[in-house]
Amino acid sequence: MKIVVAGTGYVGLVTGACLSHLGHNVTCVDIDENKIELMKKGISPIYEPGLEELLKEGYEQGRLSFTLDYKEAYKNADVIFIGVGTPEKEDGSANLDYVFIVAEQIAESVEKDCLVVIKSTVPIGTNDEIEEFIKEKSTHKVSVEVASNPEFLAQGTAVKDTLSASRIVIGVESKKAEKTLRDIYERFNQPLVITNRRSAEMIKYASNDFLALKISFINEIANLCEIVGANVEDVSKGMSFDSRIGDKFLKAGIGYGGSCFPKDTKALHWLAEDNGYELKTVKATIEVNENQKFRLVKKARKRFKRLRGLRIAVLGLTFKPGTDDLREAPSIPNVKVLINEGAEVVAYDPIGVNNFKKLFPQGVHYVDNPESALKDADLAFIFTEWNEIKSIPLTRYKALMKQAVIFDGRNCYDVKEAAEIGVEYHSVGRQAILPDFFGGDAK
Repeated sequence: MKIVVAGTGYVGLVTGACLSHLGHNVTCVDIDENKIELMKKGISPIYEPGLEELLKEGYEQGRLSFTLDYKEAYKNADVIFIGVGTPEKEDGSANLDYVFIVAEQIAESVEKDCLVVIKSTVPIGTNDEIEEFIKEKSTHKVSVEVASNPEFLAQGTAVKDTLSASRIVIGVESKKAEKTLRDIYERFNQPLVITNRRSAEMIKYASNDFLALKISFINEIANLCEIVGANVEDVSKGMSFDSRIGDKFLKAGIGYGGSCFPKDTKALHWLAEDNGYELKTVKATIEVNENQKFRLVKKARKRFKRLRGLRIAVLGLTFKPGTDDLREAPSIPNVKVLINEGAEVVAYDPIGVNNFKKLFPQGVHYVDNPESALKDADLAFIFTEWNEIKSIPLTRYKALMKQAVIFDGRNCYDVKEAAEIGVEYHSVGRQAILPDFFGGDAK
């Protein structure tokens, strides 16, 4: 079976590499010549643990190839996976331009019957539209069927999530398409959920939006905990023993980011409104997350009155550890605020600095270790819980900073330990305990 994957971003490249790893012959197509040349050398164009090893393995063993020539790749393909991006438009809807570009290329190129599998996250009904579009645009007398096969990978663990998925969702309208995908995924040995295309599309959105809702819910609870004197970590732990709730996505912080939750919540909210229905829970999820991003900077303003002229250490830039992705990272709007208010920003991230420099080539001083960022700082923000950051002893903050004041958006440290060491420590959902020299009162 000749398998082709369109797009070599997180979805497409991980899909192609994992299919190759389990014995399939895969050709990956992209329009970026630089990316193609890198991948031919076994170099991954994106940072993702374990991916580069799979690329080298597949390429060296002849099961994985890369090309710019989509016409030749699609020409005799049995199955074509579409894994291109569906970024957010200004109105919150999903931008399907890249999906339709690939669909048009397929229509003009395929010379035999094939199955087109959409892995990209697309609004409900898109698979139907793409199938009709390809039929209208086809230049050869061939039969092309479309199937939905949404991905459920997380950046930083994408390879593991693909090879050890909790389930594989397949949305098809024929037994033939079902059999083809069953054959492809036979070696994955994972539970299959077989449904129609629209249900498969909805499963993806409903899953992501529910997880985003859990994050916004616990952040709301965290904010109330600060007011009433409760500890959100104890609350989360107590909730987690209920098997109906579980312990996943109940860690309070400064909101979710990345390439999925922000755009998928907005896309489903937009789709519902476009169909005359309001998803109140999803709307609230979005609003809570937007407000949560600025929770720390508001605390800092209250504590220092003004930020102008202060040297501020920013620890962590990516939206989460294990990735260099900055999409919707809370660090971005916060750093904008700090710069606009006249602060001197010194930033550290073990992976994300180069990407952050593209957004902030000026106004931020970048350093290659956290201690350099903390040196002589008036306060520090923690936006990403990298191990390189969590492992910094609180005593180092005390020794390096002008005054050891931390605003931690990921609850990396123990509140009581910070107070005992003499660090003024503000986190999310936990009352700050002032060090003894402030009188030791919570605030």
